Amino acid sequence: MATPLPVDSFVDQIRDVLDRHRAAVLTAAPGAGKTTRVPPALVDRGRVLLQQPRRLAARAMAKRIAEEQRWTVGREIGWHIRFERQFSRESKLVVVTEGILTAYLQDDPLLSDVTTLIVDEFHERSIHADLGLALARQAWLARTDLRILVMSATLNAAPVAAFLGGCPVIDVPGTLHPLTIEHAPGQRVADAARALLPRTRGHLLCFLPGVREINDAIADCASLAREHDLDVVALHGSLEGDAQDAALSPRTDRRRIIISTNVAETSLTVPGVSAVIDAGLHKVARYEAERGVDALTTERITLDSADQRAGRAARLGPGIAVRLWDARDRLRPHRDAEIHRVDLAGPILSILAWGATPDTFDWFDRPSQDRMTAALSLLGRLGALEGGKVTQVGRWLLRLPLHPRLGRVLIAARGSAEGAAECARLSEPGPRASLQLKRVADQLAESARRLFGNEQRAHIGEEELRQALLAGYPDRVARRRQSDKYTLATGHGAALVRDSNASGSDWIIALDVTSGRASGPAEALIREAIPIDPAWLKATRFEQRHEFDRGTGTVRATAIDWYDEVPLREHSIAADPEERARILASAWLERGPDEDSQRLLRRLEFAGLDVDRTMLIAHASQTARKLDDVRLSEEGLPWEIRQQLERNAPAKLTVPSGRDMLIEYGDAGTVSVSVKLQELFGLAETPRIGRSKTPITFHLLAPNTRPVQRTQDLKSFWERTYPEVRKELRGRYPRHPWPEDPWNAPATHRTNRK
Repeated sequence: MATPLPVDSFVDQIRDVLDRHRAAVLTAAPGAGKTTRVPPALVDRGRVLLQQPRRLAARAMAKRIAEEQRWTVGREIGWHIRFERQFSRESKLVVVTEGILTAYLQDDPLLSDVTTLIVDEFHERSIHADLGLALARQAWLARTDLRILVMSATLNAAPVAAFLGGCPVIDVPGTLHPLTIEHAPGQRVADAARALLPRTRGHLLCFLPGVREINDAIADCASLAREHDLDVVALHGSLEGDAQDAALSPRTDRRRIIISTNVAETSLTVPGVSAVIDAGLHKVARYEAERGVDALTTERITLDSADQRAGRAARLGPGIAVRLWDARDRLRPHRDAEIHRVDLAGPILSILAWGATPDTFDWFDRPSQDRMTAALSLLGRLGALEGGKVTQVGRWLLRLPLHPRLGRVLIAARGSAEGAAECARLSEPGPRASLQLKRVADQLAESARRLFGNEQRAHIGEEELRQALLAGYPDRVARRRQSDKYTLATGHGAALVRDSNASGSDWIIALDVTSGRASGPAEALIREAIPIDPAWLKATRFEQRHEFDRGTGTVRATAIDWYDEVPLREHSIAADPEERARILASAWLERGPDEDSQRLLRRLEFAGLDVDRTMLIAHASQTARKLDDVRLSEEGLPWEIRQQLERNAPAKLTVPSGRDMLIEYGDAGTVSVSVKLQELFGLAETPRIGRSKTPITFHLLAPNTRPVQRTQDLKSFWERTYPEVRKELRGRYPRHPWPEDPWNAPATHRTNRK
């Protein structure tokens, strides 16, 4: 006779609600018995599908229900989990994991052979639970005989009830036993257990975040186990089935310390527990968009998780929970949904194959647009999508019990033993026994055989395996920039762990990337990588880059093939004329104008002409091959501007000797001409130019071209100053003319002899 549980008195109500409304939300306190008692009570209406979030829980629950109902596993009840199925056509109740439910809905969107779907532990908000519920709701809307029951220990039931048409919510209280909560901040599990053992009679259940921490704690408890003659066992999803069963078995005459991950937090009942030790930590996968990876990080648990863990100590009687953190610490109230923090490639592919799009799909909790876009991009690179449609590769991926990345690896490896072994290793994180990995690899190879048939490859070489891994991890390529420092395909930096098999390789695939705090805040940490040949990589985009070479004053052009944000290969090319002209013009502006160019600019300013300097420089750069060739010229001006410039700011002045002398335009609006004195004989009045009739300042030069006088009044110079200059210079330069009457002497730049 099964032990009475609080949910037993609610079973008839649950049945009635489902008969009338076809949907309900059941909230039940830990220990109420919802998972073992409710599903078998509903099989009289037809097959019941019970979804559990974890493989370990699915197997354990199926066995517990079979024992209570006196059913046979594989006959009345069974399970279907990843790589393992144990049920038959006559099975009235099948326990499945979340990914399996999604696969069922892919094959049969109406769930035709199911009468009641139970989604258990929905509060954990795994991505597959969200997706499974949303897909199942469409079948529920299309069928009048399908029933959905959502169960949870801690859940805000209102949103779920609203999603299911405003269905009723049933709340089942648990058995309230006294629970003492204590705090021992910073204490080790072994020390906390040593203090608890004399105060309790039952087993101790300890919560730690991961396998490594569990193994360390087991080693730390070795002396304690000898002193008290008890067993210390591990409980986590990486264990073999027999080891899991041993940790969960109620039949033992020895006390145990069970050290578990959060798998024992909810649906799993570890019998005989009277005390809990909680480190307050768990492993959480979070997608890092900037690096394109899911990073498994250790985080503080939320308050609802802490309460569930503590409640494990008081299921059967008074219990004690020791929390290894300060009582003043404030935990977040609820965990965040997985759909908002992990890679969406698998769910998005399922939605597309189901017949919807991520934008039109009726999500229970819609993820952000940028993360859906990232998932679509990855699926495209894996070859699962083309033009928004699922390809043959995509359909194969849906039939493989793997993440799309690893499924793509297995497909590229054509189901070979080497490819299956690598996928098994990568799909089962944490330490694994070789026999367990071989069993998973064999199961994957069998899945591939069903896909490829006679085209399956028995074996492939090392190079083919690496190419297969590249097919599944196209966005994880990295290029070495120095020593063990790499640039990821995302453009971010990463450091390769020491003693890696890929050390010294210029190009690698980063198979395992974490945030890597040890390598600095801006660097990721590559914990596992394999070397690849860059010849295998196809450029994702192409670029022509033009750069100014300050040393030569020329423009260098390079063609670059990019792989995402990493340059793949590059070579020199002829510079594009327009780009060269633009860059030379920019360099000219940065350097400033040369003497000839400055003269033209001053002329334009003197003439009052507002001309776009950039236009002038662009014209001057069109034919230039290097910076020194860039000269501003009148030819670059419009014809009308040239006419006005020549009229108001001529470049040269014709002097009486017949020669054209360059006119210099100063910054202050002055104009001047440097000319030998003898070339101005006979010129009485100073010429004036421009709209303001500005007089030219003459710099009068001796025969040796050195200035002897400066004047804006030639008449005054000839009358007053010339006699003194003549007296001084005629003896020094006797071969040059020095007439007494400069008014009537012929202007010349020649000597007397000539």
